[in-house]
Amino acid sequence: MASETYQSKNVCVIGAGPSGLVAARELRKEGHSVVVLEQNHDVGGQWLYDPNVEGEDPLGRSPTLKVHSSLYTSLRLISPREIMGFTDFPFAVKKGRDMRRFPGHTELLLYLKDFCDWFGLRELIRFNTRVSYVGMLNGDHVVGCKDLKWVVKSVEKKTESFVEEVFDAVVVATGHYSKPRLPSIKGMDAWKRKQMHSHIYRVVVVVGTSLSGQDISMELVDVAKAIYLSGKSLDISEGLSKVITKHENWHLRPQIDVLQEDGKVLFVDGSWIIADTIIYCTGYSYTFPFLDTKGIVAVDDDRVGPLYEHTFPPSLAPFLSFVGIPRKIIGFPFFESQAKWTAQLLSGKTTLPSRDDMMQSIKEFYHSRDVAGIPKRNTHDIAEFEYCDRYGDHIGFPHLEEWRKELCLSALRNADTDLETYRDSWDDHDLLQEALQSPHFTQLGPQDFDFPI
Repeated sequence: MASETYQSKNVCVIGAGPSGLVAARELRKEGHSVVVLEQNHDVGGQWLYDPNVEGEDPLGRSPTLKVHSSLYTSLRLISPREIMGFTDFPFAVKKGRDMRRFPGHTELLLYLKDFCDWFGLRELIRFNTRVSYVGMLNGDHVVGCKDLKWVVKSVEKKTESFVEEVFDAVVVATGHYSKPRLPSIKGMDAWKRKQMHSHIYRVVVVVGTSLSGQDISMELVDVAKAIYLSGKSLDISEGLSKVITKHENWHLRPQIDVLQEDGKVLFVDGSWIIADTIIYCTGYSYTFPFLDTKGIVAVDDDRVGPLYEHTFPPSLAPFLSFVGIPRKIIGFPFFESQAKWTAQLLSGKTTLPSRDDMMQSIKEFYHSRDVAGIPKRNTHDIAEFEYCDRYGDHIGFPHLEEWRKELCLSALRNADTDLETYRDSWDDHDLLQEALQSPHFTQLGPQDFDFPI
């Protein structure tokens, strides 16, 4: 349903990473007044690498972390660059930069800087500004009210000056790869040797067989005396199995049962080792320490809710929205569709279902996940192209191109069979050519990317 008169809102976007930048772009395009608050000195969010982790809690248990990025020096993308760009700004190869299909993290940061400069977004961003509080103006009295406004308190990090402002709407775009999620292991607090989460890994027992656990193990295998990769399941991919069998010092072990003060690590199968260091590659948790919704929105075992379509709290939408919550998706196009929907809702161009209908939809979604045996902590793991297409249908957002879906699946298959080489050796040349000849890559013309930044 569309409104005949469009409205311009004063909107605060929190975070200048991929989701925050595209949110700012879409909001401004829709005619809103936009301010982006970013705690770091530049755009990029998670992709703004910070090597200075000295003084950071090795396990990341502090309420506020000094370092936002969880990148490690050698990290390369796990998806080919062709699938990652926003719909109107392809992640194209640029001469003199990292031209690989699976480039290092710096190349993606440069892409985001290009995006920011191409669309003139820097003028909207206040850098080195940490948000300390976001709450409803007048609190409980306006929940569900069409005149709901938000108080946003922030501090400029260099001058330590505090600012308090009122906005019509707030878009939370702070990402989900900063707050380490730690396992619960008996003896963990008493273990005297070195423990760290991969959040601060930069340059051993590696807990977790996730992609970061595999990557970090491969990086350490040539310098560590022994690496023990511990996971809940010993059912590993063919690619990981191939790599492990190539190295005598790389061993697979089941879940850790107990850590003992003398450095002993006991596994659930009864085996044990003495370890110097444990690195927890156990993922990240959603956290919004600045956000006060009077309990309306909460994080429960990594379920942020209630959120209609992973984006809108029914009682507060569209004046509060979250862009960038879903995982296991082709991220940038999906964030773009979230941003477009949010912008159009705020202008009145489109509307949401009733609060009751949204709550019923959320209830049915939770039930479907429960029936499928999906743990609560994986609520926002999508892993379904069809969902992304259905989401876009709310605003007429284009479906993911078939070549984009197929290139994604091809990369996953290759990683599954050839973990060590899939980034540099592939067999999807025909798909690649189809992608490069598609309107996505030809829309701006090759000369349009040669602008100075």
